[in-house]
Amino acid sequence: MNQDSKLCNYLFDLPDSAIAQRPLANRQDSKLLVYDQARDQITHSTFSKLPTFIDCDTTLVFNQSKVYPCRLEARKKSGGKAELFMLSTELEQGGYQALVKTSSKKRLGDRFLIGDDCSAEIIGLNSKGSFQLAFDRPLAEILEQYGKVPIPPYIRNGQSDLRDRQDYQTVYASQLGSVAAPTAGLHFTPELMQEITAKAYVNLHVGLGTFAPVKEQEIEKHQMHSERFSVSKANLEVLKKASKKIAVGTTSLRVLESLERELVGDFVPDKSFETDIFIYPGQEVNSIDGLITNFHLPGSSLLMLVSALIGRQKLLELYRQAIAKDYRFFSYGDAMLILRGERS
Repeated sequence: MNQDSKLCNYLFDLPDSAIAQRPLANRQDSKLLVYDQARDQITHSTFSKLPTFIDCDTTLVFNQSKVYPCRLEARKKSGGKAELFMLSTELEQGGYQALVKTSSKKRLGDRFLIGDDCSAEIIGLNSKGSFQLAFDRPLAEILEQYGKVPIPPYIRNGQSDLRDRQDYQTVYASQLGSVAAPTAGLHFTPELMQEITAKAYVNLHVGLGTFAPVKEQEIEKHQMHSERFSVSKANLEVLKKASKKIAVGTTSLRVLESLERELVGDFVPDKSFETDIFIYPGQEVNSIDGLITNFHLPGSSLLMLVSALIGRQKLLELYRQAIAKDYRFFSYGDAMLILRGERS
């Protein structure tokens, strides 16, 4: 079997101290590892200096999806604790799709109390274990008042606070719909955004599947989760005219590569599409000239995606250097800029 196909070859040791629990006070002070693939050259810098590594004819592509506070603490009428994890803010079939966590079996008609003035009721069961909920107040109001940001479990055991509402959101987020942040964008400040002259925006709503681990020992058998995305007509025109593109984050890359591979000639601006694209070594990635990304979990589909750009062994070498130089890992951690070599 090809060594790049084995899940075990995407594992690495990481000390707990390397997992960032909070972002830096100034987002752009994060460390930046720059890898120039054409020169096989590594530079250690800071994110504030990002513009100095980017050619003036390069367009940065941002995912403008916005995280919503989708985790609701609730209680049953009996007093038992419950958690409602809202999978969508869109009304479907008279209710809202959610995961419901309780210590007892869930049934149609079960009611849950939220705070002192709200309640939810199970009105339907979906095929994949989620439920349809109806609320006695507008969901947007309830989430704003009681919702918690769904930070990953490796950050303070997934227990978010009010500070995370700002920290776990990019400064350019505008389209509500993600349950996880496109974390490569967390390093940008308003000042740094002003320095980036060529920008385009896509919109991919990050779903709960982003936390799903790869379990297949042969990674090609992994079934990627599906996520909704769209691109406006104006931004599509910018992308078409761009001579070079750098994706800000793996979500932006998944949109661009989906457009390149699956929707050539069939894409309709502003329309919502689904993508379950899984990018891993052995595949050609022709939609970008570079990638800005964070340092990812061992064995994750994101690690495999970045490996597809520069090779698994090279990526793990860069990770070893990052660990040795005390880079901070995962969502609130530091960043990497990959500048790709010439592609056919």
